[in-house]
Amino acid sequence: MGVRMGVSLGGGNVPVLGAGGWGTALAVAVTRAGHRATLWARRPDFAARLALARENREYLPGVLLPAEVSVTSDLTHAVAGADFALVVVPSVGVPDLLAELPRDLGIVLCAKGLAPDGGRLTDLARSLGFARVAVLSGPNHAEEVGRGLPAATVVASADLELAGKVQRTLISPALRVYTSSDEVGVELGGVLKNVIALAAGLVDGLKLGDNAKAALITRGLREMGRYLVSQGAHEDTVYGLSGLGDLVATATSRHSRNRAAGEAIARGEHPQQGGKVVEGLRTAGLLDAWASAHGHDLPIVRAVAKVASGEWTPDVGIRSLMGRGAKSELEE
Repeated sequence: MGVRMGVSLGGGNVPVLGAGGWGTALAVAVTRAGHRATLWARRPDFAARLALARENREYLPGVLLPAEVSVTSDLTHAVAGADFALVVVPSVGVPDLLAELPRDLGIVLCAKGLAPDGGRLTDLARSLGFARVAVLSGPNHAEEVGRGLPAATVVASADLELAGKVQRTLISPALRVYTSSDEVGVELGGVLKNVIALAAGLVDGLKLGDNAKAALITRGLREMGRYLVSQGAHEDTVYGLSGLGDLVATATSRHSRNRAAGEAIARGEHPQQGGKVVEGLRTAGLLDAWASAHGHDLPIVRAVAKVASGEWTPDVGIRSLMGRGAKSELEE
């Protein structure tokens, strides 16, 4: 049995599984939409501290938990009576968590990463027997969503009924929630933008200027588009909230872990600070391996993967991009 602390939940329980910054922000967002939430943390000691302080001082300081948020480390209690759960643990932790959940629960994947084998997390969930699966993605920094600053996001699923339920559960005057049937595009846009944001951080850390960063983001969007469409995504999704929108936010914001990690690498520092997961570091290697195996040209992904692994220095990574052969901008 885990720790159970907070208000008593009746009907309409919305489990938020993962008490990092984004999970905490989503639990608060659920209450702004008029619902109750159960915020689940795997570690009982952390759950107890969070419940007592009513503030996630480790991952989202300054955002107080409303009374409508319960905190628990008891997973069975967290999902009891729920129609769906927001799964907000890092991508590496998703397989183990899914293995513990009832298969009739709707799963809303909020991690912007890949499964251990490099596949999509939505495919992994279905392979484990979950029939109702969705993905949530968009330009959503926890620091801003948690404080109620205006934001927008997308929930995508082949199950439009589930997408609609998630939309109604999260939408509020502070958070616009759109639905989409393009599950592939929304999920993979969130995955690839982290790698491009790491590259943007390298540009910042090397002090290469605004022109270089603008070019990097623009060509990064093109690279995202080629990859997403090759996987069956709709081209319009590339230019939507989970594509262009999330790329701009992640590649430019001071809140972005991936951009900050790239900047740290450029300065010769460790890219992961404070125990927070930087999804793009792992994703870059997985995507580069996929591109090599399938003959796809993802030059920014390749440069980031080589730099992140230590095989290339940041300078070599930038030179690899700037020294490529002459091309037409419209070349397919």
